[in-house]
Amino acid sequence: MDIPPAFVILLAMALTFGFLDGFHNSANVVATVISSRAMSPRQSLTLAAVAEFIGPFLFGTAVAKTIGADLVDSEAVTVPIVAAAVLSAIIWKIFTWWLGIPASSSHSLFGGLIGAVIVGADISALQIGGVKTIFLALLLSPVIGLLGGYIVMGATLFITRGASPAINIIFKRGQILTSTGLALTHGSNNAQKVMGIISLGLVSTSLANNVATTNWIVASAAGALALGTFLGGTRLIRTIGAKFYKIRPVHGFTSQATSATIILGATVLGGPVSTTQVVSSAIVAVGAAERLNKVRWLVFREIALAWLVTLPATALLAAVLVYPMDYFLELLA
Repeated sequence: MDIPPAFVILLAMALTFGFLDGFHNSANVVATVISSRAMSPRQSLTLAAVAEFIGPFLFGTAVAKTIGADLVDSEAVTVPIVAAAVLSAIIWKIFTWWLGIPASSSHSLFGGLIGAVIVGADISALQIGGVKTIFLALLLSPVIGLLGGYIVMGATLFITRGASPAINIIFKRGQILTSTGLALTHGSNNAQKVMGIISLGLVSTSLANNVATTNWIVASAAGALALGTFLGGTRLIRTIGAKFYKIRPVHGFTSQATSATIILGATVLGGPVSTTQVVSSAIVAVGAAERLNKVRWLVFREIALAWLVTLPATALLAAVLVYPMDYFLELLA
């Protein structure tokens, strides 16, 4: 079977997006572990990369189905549309990494898909049920992160009241477990976004009849994400791990436990949540539960602004890229 050059390019772009997602989001997984000195940077990134690779094989493919089949009409979507969406997300990831802003991979990808589909196909190609699911997941995840982090930290402080400073040793060791759990759930949720892109590419090039994930799709998406995590950038690790407040082991433990639980629940239900939103919100809430003025709220406001800007910015960028991508891919045909 001949493989169209357009699919090869789209596959490369999808894996590049997965790599950048891991590179960009490694901060969400390891920042608190490093800041609280529970693990060294290299130890934590290595552990996270292994867990990120394993995660996509454990928790199903509901998120991939949401992206590949429930968000858009796969029969109406062409390779240039998908390529424009992914390229816009890649450009945005690189731009926000350069600025040191932990922007959302989910927002950038969905914004790109929405903008590219509206221009390249028609707004009717967007499926209302899938759009609602995604927007609900993106809107609720930071709220649940804030509430969950605040409640878990409050309960932890109550349970450990009167404990000696030696309790920090338990929290440090516990962070190895919570960091692993967060990496597993993050790997599963985010790798499935790459799987959804690849599946759309297979359908749009007639290499598959319907959106589905196979072992090679899972393995390639997991590998790209894990490699990006292993090579994760320090700019965003500093933003997440140091700029909100001085993180101690109890903060790292509770915020990671909260984030992993939320992301796991969303993954099982097929909700493609933003890890950046969940983790940042949980870290802020954990600090606020201890003392409101402990948190540097200006930093959180800047990150929240990036969340709001990402979706419309990538939608506009993808809309502009549809016809250039169509022309470029036509030359290869």
